[in-house]
Amino acid sequence: MLASQRSLAEVQLNRNTVAEVAESRTPLREAALESFRRRNAVLDAMFYDVGTVTAGEAQDISPWLAREGSLLIVPPTGQGPLCRCGTIDAFAGHGGTDIRILTVAGVGSSALGSAAFARNVADAFGQQVAAVVSGYGLADLLTEAAGGWFFFGTLNRVRHQFEELDRLSRTLNAPETAAAAEAAASEAGISLVRTSLDTATVISLLADPRFKFSLLTGHSKGNLVISEALYELNNQAETGGAQPAEETWIVTVSAAVAMPPRYRHIVDVMGTIDWFGRINSTPGIEVDKLWPLSWHHTNTELSFHLPVATMFRELIADRGIVV
Repeated sequence: MLASQRSLAEVQLNRNTVAEVAESRTPLREAALESFRRRNAVLDAMFYDVGTVTAGEAQDISPWLAREGSLLIVPPTGQGPLCRCGTIDAFAGHGGTDIRILTVAGVGSSALGSAAFARNVADAFGQQVAAVVSGYGLADLLTEAAGGWFFFGTLNRVRHQFEELDRLSRTLNAPETAAAAEAAASEAGISLVRTSLDTATVISLLADPRFKFSLLTGHSKGNLVISEALYELNNQAETGGAQPAEETWIVTVSAAVAMPPRYRHIVDVMGTIDWFGRINSTPGIEVDKLWPLSWHHTNTELSFHLPVATMFRELIADRGIVV
């Protein structure tokens, strides 16, 4: 656990100070959410392979721990540091147009877990991966009292009833990210009024002709974010909107969530002892690949983990995934 503890310590030590919270655009919001953000980083250390994130990278992403909808460009281990992007245009400017894999982490919902999951996928494919940060907003705080991230399939629908609060607060606290996501979606004819910022970012990326993703993959609740984005794009396509090609690969890890039927290459992966992932899966979906003696977490320093990089290497060999 030494590598995971190092990455977690770097993130926690470089989080917002009291002065920074007080001087932010929305100090009350920041103060209310700070303890949850720190808790989520701890969850990330349990659920994700955060030891693959270097000390320097952990320091770099710590101020963005809960920047919902932000983007990371994550290279394979040893091939340079990750890059954080506040807007979709910045993502494109840093080489995002050449990236073919998009990842969305789930349970912990922070940049640390997002980077770790993306690093595992990058190591499997030997190329850079884009990661959308799920973040933690006011809508999540309100649903926390009802069980937080536990039954995320049901609570995510409740969460959308409060998204107008997040829309206001994110405009105040992260105006560049919010404005960019909403402008891109508006050009594609998509309304983000009732869409969380992480889902909005995924929608905007997939609808933007500059990007051509061949593989979409999420872990846990990240699969729900991908599902919501694809269904929204599928609905908009009826009026001429863009959406990913039918040949796009979709791999769900640790939660089998329904996707639009137009996609023909979907692989659902689950650990054999992952009861948490099963109760949060869409009923009736048969898991395609069961990983032996694995629970919901992917941290290779813990027993009974699902080894994401190894699992994807097997899928490349067995399923012929090409990105």
